[in-house]
Amino acid sequence: MAFDFDQWIDRRHSDSLKWHKYGDRDVLPLWVADTDFRSPPCIIEAIKKRTDHGVLGYGATPSGLIDITVSRLAQRYNWHIQPEWIVMLPGVVCGLNLSVRAFTETGQRTVAPTPIYPPFRAASKLADREQVNLPLQLHNDRWVMELKTEAMQGNEKLLMLCNPQNPGGTVYRRHELEAQLAFAQQHDLIVCSDEIHCDLVLSRDAHHIPFAALSEDAAQRSITLISPSKTFNIAGLGASMAIIPNAELRKRFKQVREGIVPGVDILALVAAEAAWRDGDEWLTEQISYLRANRDWLVAQVNALPELRMNAPEATYLGWIDASRLDVASPALYFEKHGLGFSPGRDFGDDHFVRFNFGCTRALLEQAVDRLQNAVKARR
Repeated sequence: MAFDFDQWIDRRHSDSLKWHKYGDRDVLPLWVADTDFRSPPCIIEAIKKRTDHGVLGYGATPSGLIDITVSRLAQRYNWHIQPEWIVMLPGVVCGLNLSVRAFTETGQRTVAPTPIYPPFRAASKLADREQVNLPLQLHNDRWVMELKTEAMQGNEKLLMLCNPQNPGGTVYRRHELEAQLAFAQQHDLIVCSDEIHCDLVLSRDAHHIPFAALSEDAAQRSITLISPSKTFNIAGLGASMAIIPNAELRKRFKQVREGIVPGVDILALVAAEAAWRDGDEWLTEQISYLRANRDWLVAQVNALPELRMNAPEATYLGWIDASRLDVASPALYFEKHGLGFSPGRDFGDDHFVRFNFGCTRALLEQAVDRLQNAVKARR
């Protein structure tokens, strides 16, 4: 079956957070991480079938979703989990916040890379925990984390990882993950690994490896957060999972969740099961489309001397260095030229912007035309 990722679907007058941000201004929204692609037919059909039933009362997690999760992780990532390790969540972000609150106490610190997806930073701040930020550095055109022990004071408890990395797009190799594990062992850290983008690997020489799959020690100190939401463009249907092999950690996580975090919406559960059971053909075509978008965007950006973008190995998010543009805030500057990027400041570096290229090629070409004009206006 052929899927049409070039199809334009007007989201400007829908309930889209992404497209509502700029109202009627002529600004292309290329910020929050959802795509402009229609979700797979298998998901739409499954939701229709469920609503046709007509009764939408309280629901339980279907055994089929648990079964397909277990088999999918084994088949795609050689990670063999047990059903009881799975804790359902209405989103990965609440999983980050629960992990900080469950596994750190007042006076203890979290550890996370920088730049990083803003909820990593917010989760510690909201819990009144200090965060140690380990810088990402470019090595062979890949953003990798510098594991600096001199930044540690001995009161750190939780290491917050992001693999594939957001915003840099790095897919960590086994030796890099093993170095992160050794760091966690050295400092006796619990590890929360956000792996929501694991199915969106674009580079042919990269393959996602779950942190928890490294070893029994890695599994026993880990909380892994996953969801089909980014992959299949169903972020508005919040079905996510925390996979926690260690029974004591799982108990603490559930205790913090109890009475605060709601259960997962029944339609979200239906969508998640349909995505992971029947969505792989659609996913394969989406990967090809995103890879072509990425390659074209990287070439266009790097043709401008003022900008630099390393090709992300995964995700549909480009991390663009605009430090040579010589403007106080690249995000605000580009917004004045009709481009709505995510500000690098939110991730920890205001010299950058994050460019969401999960859109039609026609929209991408329009955005690049504006980008070129914005850069030329500074010369």
